[in-house]
Amino acid sequence: MTTYLISNVSVVGGEPTDLLIRDGVVVEVGAGLAAAGATVLDATGLVALPGLVDLHTHLREPGREDAETVESGSRAAALGGYTAVCAMANTSPVADTAGVVEQVWRLGREAGLVDVQPIGAVTVGLAGERLAELGAMADSAAGVQIFSDDGHCVADPRLMRRALEYVKAFDGVIAQHAEEPRLTEGAQMHEGEVSTRLGLTGWPAVAEEAIIARDVLLAEHVGSRLHVCHVSTAGSVEVLRQAKARGVRVTAEVTPHHLLLTDERAQTYDPVFKVNPPLRTAADIAALREALADGVIDVIATDHAPHAVEDKECEWAYARPGMLGLETALSIALDVFGPRWDLIAERMSRTPARIAGLDGHGLDPAPGVPANLTLVDPAARRVIEPAELASRSRNTPYARMTLPGRIVATFLRGEPTVLDGKAVK
Repeated sequence: MTTYLISNVSVVGGEPTDLLIRDGVVVEVGAGLAAAGATVLDATGLVALPGLVDLHTHLREPGREDAETVESGSRAAALGGYTAVCAMANTSPVADTAGVVEQVWRLGREAGLVDVQPIGAVTVGLAGERLAELGAMADSAAGVQIFSDDGHCVADPRLMRRALEYVKAFDGVIAQHAEEPRLTEGAQMHEGEVSTRLGLTGWPAVAEEAIIARDVLLAEHVGSRLHVCHVSTAGSVEVLRQAKARGVRVTAEVTPHHLLLTDERAQTYDPVFKVNPPLRTAADIAALREALADGVIDVIATDHAPHAVEDKECEWAYARPGMLGLETALSIALDVFGPRWDLIAERMSRTPARIAGLDGHGLDPAPGVPANLTLVDPAARRVIEPAELASRSRNTPYARMTLPGRIVATFLRGEPTVLDGKAVK
């Protein structure tokens, strides 16, 4: 295993120092380090962050390898500065058994670019009728800790309660896609002024807020861990704020696109802006940013959702919802918050690693810590060209936008997966 000396790097925005990496671990931190035979990387002007961790990634394999594979998604993640991603269960077949989650886990290990941690389905086939093999998935080689029917809400309150009770035995997490389906039937975008003007059926904010309110009460009653996926409304923030004040074991995530893009984008009828939950209003964005900064929302999660061309380049009503996110998430965080490095490290690495139980991830570079880290050039600006993305899909909402920041290098247990902004393998 190669020894690396990273010189003159700012660790999470601190004063420049050196990092010595040997045998997959950071062995020394300090100015003026030297090591015979080490490969030296001059990191002047760069910032070292703990490797990013994504709680919400769609890798599509098995079943939709035309849109993404575990390998291509892992490469996109590494190029985005990630060292671990949690792969959602809405594959084909659904990841609702130990066999499927182990397949995804093994594909991630074979790719070797990031640690791929499968998320298991809550219900069989995501159908919302009976619980999947939660215990078997938790006991599998993949060691599943998070369960979600993402893309579908666990709408039955009795089933949701049973799921929360079941995972409490091993301190698992139920991650809810908060959408009351009876309020969103036929919905095409956020319900509001823009949907009225465009004549598109609206997706009301209360459809999200009602499920979150119900589920925090269930989690409080059971004493179990609840995670709320892709929070998108100001009302949801207030429900979460009150729940946390009462000590409910609830965490929440927000996507980069819900921090930046509004429902005004739908005026072009470009399906790249169709997503679930939908893009909301400027007032919602302001509330989400404030909640992320003060910790009511715990995590930035990409909801990376690649789609094949035929599923996006079609009429708005028939297009699949979802956007790419892995290769641009850090840039969006920098665009929204600026170089608040400790906040970014907390929301994109430390906290998601803790929620997912990913030992060795989410740790700031320090002696004895596994060398899972990313080097960022904060002064760089780049134009997002869809054809240059590593994902097999091209449905990025940031096409031809100029965004701040560039991932220069990513290390997974001391081995580079990205160097000079390019994937190593």
